[in-house]
Amino acid sequence: MGASAKPQDNSSETSGLDIDLDPSYVPSDDEPFMNEKQLKFFERQLMDWKNSILAEAQGTLNQLQDGPIREPDLNDRASSETDWSIELRTRDRQRKLISKIDAALRRISEGEYGYCQVTGEPISLARLRARPIATMTLEAQERHERQERVSRDD
Repeated sequence: MGASAKPQDNSSETSGLDIDLDPSYVPSDDEPFMNEKQLKFFERQLMDWKNSILAEAQGTLNQLQDGPIREPDLNDRASSETDWSIELRTRDRQRKLISKIDAALRRISEGEYGYCQVTGEPISLARLRARPIATMTLEAQERHERQERVSRDD
């Protein structure tokens, strides 16, 4: 992520759903699956998550630009460097998460969001609320993880 990484509203880059959504709205199983309201809910949730990550990354970048670690004590310096190492690893994981968020936003705009990429079945709303970047149903994910474990053990 470059120095110009700033939180921004990229809603024009996503599905462009132009419906007003009540902030208290929560998708329910009583309505048609992946209707406009549900799609807008998940789009907003994903954009908020992405913007939050970008804001944190900008804060880290600003701290890094303030200068090198100038701890006079070697133990304090080592501790600070360890803290920065952990912070940078966290940012790297979040960078990867942003690409998953972007992929989910792309699936919303293409009409594929909410459906398992393996089975084509709907992913439960509860799973999507807990992990809006999910690409598989819980059953398909568990099957995938079991197969991964078996092939890793071989």
